[in-house]
Amino acid sequence: MIAEQSIREALRAVIDPEIRRSVVELDMVRGVDVHGDHVDVTIALTVAGCPMKADLEGQVRRHVGSVDGVATVGVAFDVMSPEERTALRQRLHPGGNGAEQKSISLSRRTRVVALASGKGGVGKSTLSVNLAAALAAGGAEVGVVDADIHGYSIPRMLGVNRRPVVVDKMIVPPVAHDLRVMSIGFFLDSEQAVVWRGPMLHRALEQFLTDVHWGELDYLVVDMPPGTGDVAISLGQLLPEPDLVVVTTPQPAAQRVAARTADVAGKTGMRIAGVVENMSFVRCPCCGEVSHPFGSGGGRALAGELGVPLLAEIPLDEPLREAADGGTPLVVSAPDAESARAVAALAEALPGALRPRSGAERISQRLGVLS
Repeated sequence: MIAEQSIREALRAVIDPEIRRSVVELDMVRGVDVHGDHVDVTIALTVAGCPMKADLEGQVRRHVGSVDGVATVGVAFDVMSPEERTALRQRLHPGGNGAEQKSISLSRRTRVVALASGKGGVGKSTLSVNLAAALAAGGAEVGVVDADIHGYSIPRMLGVNRRPVVVDKMIVPPVAHDLRVMSIGFFLDSEQAVVWRGPMLHRALEQFLTDVHWGELDYLVVDMPPGTGDVAISLGQLLPEPDLVVVTTPQPAAQRVAARTADVAGKTGMRIAGVVENMSFVRCPCCGEVSHPFGSGGGRALAGELGVPLLAEIPLDEPLREAADGGTPLVVSAPDAESARAVAALAEALPGALRPRSGAERISQRLGVLS
């Protein structure tokens, strides 16, 4: 006879795709009924219409079906009560409900990597998603914040077209390509412009960082807005122990503007980890000849001026653009492409340039409002 306990043990391997914890740990197993060699399992979803329902059903059938003696598996779904959702939020995000006590809590191992540039058009967002995907491909747990409020593009680049799930005011970010993703684009109609002033921008970012369940991350990659305006200043205050990677292109104009971003970083408590020169060169696919349409040496000169390492020189190639438009990072779809290999090398070099996290098991930083 099949023991109910053996079924519940098998269900420990069923992982909620977005919260990234076992359905047993999350108290999502509503019931287990054994009838001879047939087993019925009922799972309580966090919200009705959960977008990952099919994924959960497949996992339940696979893991329960592997138990000795089980011939068939039935899967049914229920929805958590408001009280159960409150309990889940308190378990996952303690202290995250209350305007006067807002804080961001990250695992001690989490390193915050903010990619910034002095100007738009240098490929910072494309680099952000590919760097995050390369870190995840190496086995890391990675989250991505699209903090480029006015020019949000991360959802499109990662092929995410669903909104986050909200559990008792706790936001569970969608997962794409093993990345937990948060963007203002999830809360707006397609192509809608963001016409907000500084305080509204600050509150939106504060919500991204305090109301989102990030879980046990190794890296939180933040795609910063270009320039040195309100959002960049707010992020310097809101993020715990951020390391800044300055992205530039080779030409002197971009280099000089990027230097201003570094200056603001120093004034807001961000540590500059290094420089990445994007669009460094173009290689002819026919003959292999290398050309430098945007000049050369700007990234190395900026790194020398700032006293930090030049972490990578990323080539400009068409597959990188095509992958961004297609919703899959190039490091995932074509890891052998030259630019993908360069980003993978950046992901390998990055940990050595970052400061180690310090403090207690959970690091919590109080968040203030800009005056």
